[in-house]
Amino acid sequence: MSLKSKILRCPTCRNIVTEKDENFPFCSDRCRVIDLGKWASGGYRISSPVLDPEVLEGLNGEPRPQDDHDD
Repeated sequence: MSLKSKILRCPTCRNIVTEKDENFPFCSDRCRVIDLGKWASGGYRISSPVLDPEVLEGLNGEPRPQDDHDD
């Protein structure tokens, strides 16, 4: 059984990249920095609010209750 290498497109410039490339999933360090800049400037956003009650419990500053597990 042979293992195939994943082939994807760089999320910044859409060039073909394989998982063996040094900057995977980007084609270059330049594209990696461009993507980081988009995150830092707010160019990427989560489009819908978080509605999971377990995640929301700890956001109001109160500690989340610990589950009682016997380990």
